[in-house]
Amino acid sequence: MQYRNLGRTGVQVSTLALGAMNFGKIGRTTQDEVTAIVDAALGAGINLIDTADVYSGGESEEMVGRAIAGRREDIVLATKASLPMGDERNHQGGSRRWLVTALDGSLRRLGVDHVDLYQVHRWDPRTGDEETLSALTDLQRAGKIRYFGSSTFPAYRIVQAQWAAREHHLSRYVTEQPSYSILQRGIEAHVLPVTEEYGLGVLAWSPLASGWLSGAIREGREITSNRSAFMPQRFDTTVPANRARLEAVERLAEVADEAGLTMIQLALGFVTAHPGVTGALIGPRTPGHLHSQLAAADTVLSADVLDAIDAIVAPGTDLAAHEKNDTPPALLDPSLRRR
Repeated sequence: MQYRNLGRTGVQVSTLALGAMNFGKIGRTTQDEVTAIVDAALGAGINLIDTADVYSGGESEEMVGRAIAGRREDIVLATKASLPMGDERNHQGGSRRWLVTALDGSLRRLGVDHVDLYQVHRWDPRTGDEETLSALTDLQRAGKIRYFGSSTFPAYRIVQAQWAAREHHLSRYVTEQPSYSILQRGIEAHVLPVTEEYGLGVLAWSPLASGWLSGAIREGREITSNRSAFMPQRFDTTVPANRARLEAVERLAEVADEAGLTMIQLALGFVTAHPGVTGALIGPRTPGHLHSQLAAADTVLSADVLDAIDAIVAPGTDLAAHEKNDTPPALLDPSLRRR
């Protein structure tokens, strides 16, 4: 396992980090399976575990808490808040009212008195930066969080939040968690130049592109992944964007074969090769998935392999731009772009 500084915090984290989105009902994992995954991950040198309150309605945090009991101090523990937790209109967002309540809920479910990294899961356009940053700064000063970061923020919002922290003398986001893979490279054009400029740590989610780069999705095979069962539109190969992804996967498989790598090694090695990326979040659903992903822990791609990838998916290109989660609200809601 390799380790890198998490931004400018001085904290060393593994280049593969354990994402817990599949823990619980989303991935149909049991507590025994989760504990086995966590045991194997820690044994392989992974030291960062990332979860969120919204994952299976809090079940993921509960499972992580039980799995790490007795060894909390060896783990860089991260969780997230701001996505809706139920139907109550104020149980979401970046307000002080909700973040204080949400963190207390996460700490209770995790069975800990603090988390190392608390992340705003999505930018909340209804809440000002000063409101969110002042709440997070106070939680940090209270010792409930060590650092805080953002997740899937557009580049301009990352810049705005850095400016707001300086303007109002508040602590700042020290990390960003964007979606990044060979098939979704848009952050190379906007987000990564900004995070590098401000010295933010970057924890990339979905480095296997929701399973497209796992090696299981190939031309002529039925797509039967867990993700495709509840998001079928993202895997319908009659859709032009999905067809483009499948064609790219076929060409990438040839590159992997020639380099003597699995598709997973190619995909994870690509993400961790970028100098602006701290680590890749892997989200195994079974111990078997974890072991296939751990095989990429020491993968270093040659310049020739990286050039071959660039020739298939151009730098800064998203093959499924409509699936991005950082689209400005005015592009989604016509009322916000019309007088």
